Amino acid sequence: MDIRITGKHTEMTEDIKARIEEKVSGFPRFYSSVLDAEVIIEGGKTGAANIAEIIVRAKHNRVFIGKHSDPDVYVCIDQAAEKVERQLTKQKQKERDNKHSGGEVKTQE
Repeated sequence: MDIRITGKHTEMTEDIKARIEEKVSGFPRFYSSVLDAEVIIEGGKTGAANIAEIIVRAKHNRVFIGKHSDPDVYVCIDQAAEKVERQLTKQKQKERDNKHSGGEVKTQE
């Protein structure tokens, strides 16, 4: 999986990059069709909220987006990743439900 990290108006430290890599690298565990992820961190003015946006692309042109703003950049990353994880889990469940209807088998009498 390809991970692209972009920082706008903020300095990207190694700790921030490591947190992003840690969170995003686990996405295929929730939905195996994940192809790549793009993480955009926007820094606000001093004391203003930072914004973290995670865009995940999967097979069949599926796009999952999680966005969160908070003064703490680590909270932004964690919350945006949770939003994407929920979307991935929901999509996987939808696909499983379609494949395995679980209906009863009708027999002829």
